[in-house]
Amino acid sequence: MDRRALISTAGLAAAAATAMASPAIAQSQPTIRWRLQSSFPKSLDAIYGAGEVFARAVAELTDGRFQIQVFAAGEIIPPLQVLDSVSISTVEACHTSSFFFVGKNEAFTFGTAVPYGLNTRQQNAWMYQGGGIELMNNLYRKSNVYGLPCGNTGAQMGGWFRKEINTPDDLKGLKFRIAGLAGQVMLKLGVVPQQIAGGDIYPALERGTIDGAEWIGPYDDEKLGFAKVAPYYYYPAFWEGGAMIHLFVNLDRWNELPPSYKAAIRAASAEANHYMVARYDAQNPAALKRLVAGGAQLKAFSREILDAGHTATQQVLDEIASRNPDFNAIYEPWKAFRDDARLWFRVAEYGFDYYTLSRTGR
Repeated sequence: MDRRALISTAGLAAAAATAMASPAIAQSQPTIRWRLQSSFPKSLDAIYGAGEVFARAVAELTDGRFQIQVFAAGEIIPPLQVLDSVSISTVEACHTSSFFFVGKNEAFTFGTAVPYGLNTRQQNAWMYQGGGIELMNNLYRKSNVYGLPCGNTGAQMGGWFRKEINTPDDLKGLKFRIAGLAGQVMLKLGVVPQQIAGGDIYPALERGTIDGAEWIGPYDDEKLGFAKVAPYYYYPAFWEGGAMIHLFVNLDRWNELPPSYKAAIRAASAEANHYMVARYDAQNPAALKRLVAGGAQLKAFSREILDAGHTATQQVLDEIASRNPDFNAIYEPWKAFRDDARLWFRVAEYGFDYYTLSRTGR
């Protein structure tokens, strides 16, 4: 074989090797750049950080072809306006709480938490295996967005108060920062609910604009400094037994994605969901110890308050279901799932937890 033929053969072999190293399907995937607006400040590495975990996973799953830049609360859009901005494609995506937007439709609450509703594992089970994702997207598409679970805080704390709260009467007239449908429940208890973004809570407490506030739990609450201005720290947040965070994507942008990129988003959202739960569960214990050592007064809501809240919740849910078809379409299957989940959790899960938690340290 002459030299020219050898060079030609070698060139063909090299081209074939390159093609094998870079499959045709990968070469055909588009390069996409998106912006994702978070509703949370960068200092809160669990709830904001899940958005970065999501974006990093999407990039890794697509060999860097799909890049999503994450912006902290307020960098482009105010925290409570992110859904509208995604709806009109000012940004392609946001990372936020579905129940921030119950003013649009009370049914948005099911995407995050319902008072006295599902715990974290039950919420995940309902979403991924109980039809929750499909039911919620029947609602979300009316706002021109597609939604996926992208985090969960676990059971939250009941919040910080300037004074002790012993009976339902102590709640009357209280100006309290609280989000979602829980505001309507607290209104029935005489509370004056205030919806304020996370970064604005401390100054409102410090100035006395509000008398109390709930946010998430010890790890974040310590960073935000609430104990300095409201020393009484109550639990549990009966309105958030497992608060889920969502990724919302503009529906048109979602529909334009190749199937492999949609799969990458689903996988990355699930990874962020697991990350947030694990991050809070790992960090909350030490943060709670530090808060108490620093003077925070840890207190449980009385049974009287919990019972009053439960009664008010049932009234609110039934009232909304009777007048809101979107809400009722989710509420009925959600209730059936909740009741079955509670039946199971009362047997093995509660039995195990009740005993082992009573033996802590032994």
